[in-house]
Amino acid sequence: MERLFGMIFGSGGNVVKETAEVFRVNAEAQATRDAGLREAALEQFAAEFAAPRRSRFDRLMDALNRLPRPAMALGTLGLFVAAMVDPAWFAARMTGIALVPEPLWWLLGAVVSFYFGARHQAKGQEFQRQLTAAMADAPRVMGQLREIEALRAAPEAAHPPDDTLVQENAALADWRATRG
Repeated sequence: MERLFGMIFGSGGNVVKETAEVFRVNAEAQATRDAGLREAALEQFAAEFAAPRRSRFDRLMDALNRLPRPAMALGTLGLFVAAMVDPAWFAARMTGIALVPEPLWWLLGAVVSFYFGARHQAKGQEFQRQLTAAMADAPRVMGQLREIEALRAAPEAAHPPDDTLVQENAALADWRATRG
């Protein structure tokens, strides 16, 4: 009896368990592997998408960089409100602006043009990169469209008979051939 148990369970190992794991995956070990895989993927995503550390100066500069457009838009709207609320005050300010020399207007135009021009160029280049990526993907999309159109032209191709869905297993075919 002892030899029989020794043969079945081996010396310290579980032969039945090890043999069963040849045919069926150990669920607990698979769950451990899956959890490790998910954890590694999450760590990779966290490292990839983590915001880089930025100094207070960098954050301050970003905040100041975002101010001119809203300030100009709100300032222009404020001028319209001021013109309606106190026309005399508004007229006095506009008279002062009329006295600004033309070279100063040119300088202001250059500063604003460079500021918005640089932003426009950066956004334009980003748009060009996105457009290039979309164009590079066009052949794949066109292939998918052709496949969809082919399915639309022949609806029976979308639902093939059941026997075409089953692929023949070469090993099973050999086994059947040897069995007669």
